[in-house]
Amino acid sequence: MKKLLSILAITILFSCHNQAQTNSKQKAVIEADPVVVPLENDKAKAYFASGCFWCVEAVFESVKGVDESISGYAGGHTDNPTYEESNTGKTGHAEAVEIIYNPEVISFATLVDVYFGSQNPTQANGQGPDHGSQYRSIIFYQNDEQKKIIEDKKAALSKTLDAPIAAEVYPFQKFWIAEDYHQNYERLHPNQGYIRNVSVPRLNKFKAKFPELLKDGGKH
Repeated sequence: MKKLLSILAITILFSCHNQAQTNSKQKAVIEADPVVVPLENDKAKAYFASGCFWCVEAVFESVKGVDESISGYAGGHTDNPTYEESNTGKTGHAEAVEIIYNPEVISFATLVDVYFGSQNPTQANGQGPDHGSQYRSIIFYQNDEQKKIIEDKKAALSKTLDAPIAAEVYPFQKFWIAEDYHQNYERLHPNQGYIRNVSVPRLNKFKAKFPELLKDGGKH
């Protein structure tokens, strides 16, 4: 019995040590200086996490001024995360999207409006039926100006809804592109159950709310 208790105590201590290391790594991510992504061919990039990236990718690709939305992972402390690893919640990463956009057509501030307007902003650690830290809401900033835009809009929305806003605000560090089969998933798999029951309704709700932001009449 004493031997069993000793093994149990060692196991608990080891687990606590690992958790402390993980927490320290994640804290370093949150407190790091933001990485600025330079313009490429006059196009800018922005990064958001808001639940399942299949849904978020489709929403942003419906918006005027957005050239492309890429699914991936961001906000964590591990390198080269996979879908399976991210789903454990142990990597610190959330499912995220990289938005490639024309800043002459749409501003970062409007992208933040799209972000908040296409989700339940008060739901913590998830969106809709998806729950867990890998589905948490995060907005990534690349400079002080973007950080202020995010924080001001977050504060205004909290006041309007009279409720705390769940989105975390992180300095952008790195975006890891997800596996090929995740890209353009909503467009390529329109009859898949999750897409029909979750992604499409979420997209249609956004379109009805912001018709003035849609490209090609909302067709995509």
